[in-house]
Amino acid sequence: MRKLLLFAPLVLMACAADGKRYVGTFQVPPGSKCQQSGALDTFKGQQASTELAAQIMTAARAPKLRWVPFGAMITMEYSESRVTVRLDQQNRVLSATCG
Repeated sequence: MRKLLLFAPLVLMACAADGKRYVGTFQVPPGSKCQQSGALDTFKGQQASTELAAQIMTAARAPKLRWVPFGAMITMEYSESRVTVRLDQQNRVLSATCG
């Protein structure tokens, strides 16, 4: 029984380190629409990350973000609440556009 109790903290640490990172976009009001602006051009060439995603979503005032890896096929549906970020082969931003 004591061995089991010693093992429990390791299990809890493994659960806490699941690799998921949550981005806080509290600056984006719910129900807002993406706003295309020149500010989105400033992200070109930057490495994709969760922090960058939050910055892009805030700049576009978009509650949703869609990463598009290099060479990936995507649907052509337009969502006015989403910003679409296209990436190059090194996972750097090529473009960020509403839709």
